[in-house]
Amino acid sequence: MIDLHTHSTVSDGSDPPARIPELAALAGCTAVALTDHDNLGGLGEARRSAEKAGVTLVPGCEVSCKPDGLATGSSVHVLVYFVEGEEGPLQDELRNLRSDRRTRNLALVRRLDELGMHVDYEALVADAGGEEGLGRPHFARALVAQGAAESVNDAFERWLGNGRPAYVPKGRLHPADVARLARGSGGVASLAHPLTLGLTGSELESFAVELSDAGFGGFEAVYSQYSPEQRADLERIARGAGLVPTGGSDYHGTFKPGLNVGSGNGDLDVPDRALEELAARRA
Repeated sequence: MIDLHTHSTVSDGSDPPARIPELAALAGCTAVALTDHDNLGGLGEARRSAEKAGVTLVPGCEVSCKPDGLATGSSVHVLVYFVEGEEGPLQDELRNLRSDRRTRNLALVRRLDELGMHVDYEALVADAGGEEGLGRPHFARALVAQGAAESVNDAFERWLGNGRPAYVPKGRLHPADVARLARGSGGVASLAHPLTLGLTGSELESFAVELSDAGFGGFEAVYSQYSPEQRADLERIARGAGLVPTGGSDYHGTFKPGLNVGSGNGDLDVPDRALEELAARRA
């Protein structure tokens, strides 16, 4: 069993990078990927922890992309695997994306002020452990603390999610750009949680083929929030497009209560062969 989708305090998770491999080992995973948003900064700490825990660490990140050509306005999230270090075309672009994230966060502070909900930016940065780790979940927690939302999920549904009053878009790449940059840095790209795109069966099949043609290697079929039937259908779509069916918990710690590394909601079981097949897709 493996888990190819987790987040730490380096982006929008609540646990430090070192804790992720520990939790993976406790769950019985042989490998775990740390996929923080736009950031590879937690990989060194996670790798040292993984070596102690006897778990293989898969270095990675998650990048938000433009929904160009899709009928939905939802962003496309791309997981990148086998990329680490400071040098490389993807690493260069990640630095730009982190700068964009700061600009977006400051704009979000102003938007919330306009809506009558003041949040202290410095306090948010402290809560996140630094500006690079600050994301919408930290804003959500601040809104819960001041009574503007009942929970983190409610804050997203009421204020922060796509199309909601406080939503602030950020600059994004096209999925094909991420696949190209990933290959240039020795990695491979995979589509995250495909059903969030809101595409019908035939539309999703066509999109999967587009991703395959663009150089993607994977397609997240085994995902915590998907039913066994949905997972089976997504695996069929992936195989039909020539993509590796991957999977993961999308663990965020306390920001997504009830999800566990490795097991997700309790029934997640991503096979080891998914990692072997992904590794074979590297440039």
